[in-house]
Amino acid sequence: MKASHDDRSGGHVNEAQITVVGWIAAEPFYTITGNGTPFLSLRVGCTPRRFDRQSGLWKDVDTLFLTVNCWRQLADNVNASEFKRGYPVVVTGRLRIRQYEKDGHYRFSAEIEASTLGHDLSRGTADFRPVQRSGALSEEDRQVAHDAADQWAVAGPLAAPGETADQVTTEADQATTEADGAERGEDDKLDLRTEAA
Repeated sequence: MKASHDDRSGGHVNEAQITVVGWIAAEPFYTITGNGTPFLSLRVGCTPRRFDRQSGLWKDVDTLFLTVNCWRQLADNVNASEFKRGYPVVVTGRLRIRQYEKDGHYRFSAEIEASTLGHDLSRGTADFRPVQRSGALSEEDRQVAHDAADQWAVAGPLAAPGETADQVTTEADQATTEADGAERGEDDKLDLRTEAA
């Protein structure tokens, strides 16, 4: 993670930039905001592995789940590409820690406002098709992102907005198993080719 000092891209100075390598934990949620801005939100999980010297084996540690918000052209491109639960991805963007209330208690949610999101090409292949870019976020757009993130936080790490965690437990277990298999080199379980929309 690094603090950005370069504002040439239109970003903010001194914000925490982060890159996460993980897997899609829930199907992406895509919408168009009230003022016509494309928005997409998804959950990404990453499970670090540590070498256990006593056993001589690599072991998983606790999984970290992050909400990833994509806007405008990035949202459209992710929506038009094949990003499914369990697919390995690489995300870069601004890290934000947001406070919310659930069951009378204050909690915190880690979110990434993505500047890039793509398939992890160390695990598969993708077809690239260039598109044109577009411009800045309104306050209404930001509220849509917060509302979507609240739904992720209330439903649980693997539930899509509007679903409960119980509704996705079986599918999530299967996706986690597939993603863990990919982490261990069983890449043939996942087809990462993007298709034209």
